[in-house]
This record gives sequence, structure tokens and C-alpha cells, in this order.
Amino acid sequence: MTVKKKRHIAKAFTWRIIASITTGIIAWIMTGKMELGMSIGALDVIIKLVFYYLHERAWYHSTFGVVHTEENKKPPSKNKLI
Repeated sequence: MTVKKKRHIAKAFTWRIIASITTGIIAWIMTGKMELGMSIGALDVIIKLVFYYLHERAWYHSTFGVVHTEENKKPPSKNKLI
């Protein structure tokens, strides 16, 4: 089985849309103002993208859970998605 990277990108975008709509609806219910709820949902997208990027960069520099063995010292195959 091969999974293309565009599948992961599509899943990330669709999840971000679902999560931000959910945030907007919750904010709308809590404030009673649809415009405010949707504004909070839109801001949610921007803020969480920035924080996710920073989170990803921090993990990239972390060695937590990384085990070096002879087998994984070889460059990864371009045919596999790890």
C-alpha cells in the first residue's frame, strides 16, 4: 500500500476546517452572536496554524523517542512514507 503525501495534506486542511467551524459554533452558542462566533472561528485557524508550525519545529529538533540503529542510519527510501 502506498499513501501519497497529498492525502495527508488534504486531511490536515479538512480537519482544520471542521475544527474551526466547531470552535465558531461553540463561540456563537456561548456569546449568542453569530458574527462574533465566526470571527473567533476564523482567528482560530490562523492562531492554531502558527502554533502547530512552532510545535512541529520543536519536535523536529527533539530526540525524544528517536532510536538510531544500523538499519535506520541509511537514507529513507523515497517510495515509502514514514
